Amino acid sequence: MTNVFSPLDLVALGVFLAAWIGHHFHSELSPKSLNAIMAKRRRNWMERMARRDARMPDSIAMQGLQNGAAFFASTSLIAIGGGLAALRASDQAVQVFASLPFGIETTVQLYDVKALGFSAIFVYAFFKFVWAYRLFNYCSILVVSAPPPQEAGTPQMAVAIERAARMNIEAGRHFNRGLRALFFVLAYLGWFVSPYVLIGASLAVLVVLYRRQFASEPVSAASLGD
Repeated sequence: MTNVFSPLDLVALGVFLAAWIGHHFHSELSPKSLNAIMAKRRRNWMERMARRDARMPDSIAMQGLQNGAAFFASTSLIAIGGGLAALRASDQAVQVFASLPFGIETTVQLYDVKALGFSAIFVYAFFKFVWAYRLFNYCSILVVSAPPPQEAGTPQMAVAIERAARMNIEAGRHFNRGLRALFFVLAYLGWFVSPYVLIGASLAVLVVLYRRQFASEPVSAASLGD
């Protein structure tokens, strides 16, 4: 494996992983991120749900979240197949990338490793989206099984709210992890051209995701009233 990667490839891969992992922990642990703010709103949602007689709007909203997770899971599965199919055209692909004016000559072995890494990222995303789909499904069950609004303020209702809120928040967390993988796989594609492109694309994706999580209009909108 050490003969496959050049020092520049290792540096580029290190920058890519550092950007992904660093943003992962910063966005999930910081209370000022959009994800953290929306986790509070998810809990508010479950508290409002407990006071409604008719919970059909909650079921419809949950179905929409499930459909979104199912769509991205299907897309990830197709991308996995595309990544594995690319392994059958290694020789032609190496020639194409080497002919690019800013490309760097590569080997079939390195190309195959890159293609497998591409597929591996989508496998990770697929599992995240599928798990998010199941968790949203479980949350739907917890919503419809919550006590009637007449029991608001009782220990049973408090437990029901906490169950549904925690399940909803966890589903959203895994869905966001899958989306994060899709963003960074776009940066990963730059590695097929050049390690320099991978470094630049990784930093560009990091900046875009940071702005969206901490310095965007949706953050201001979601945090109004706090």
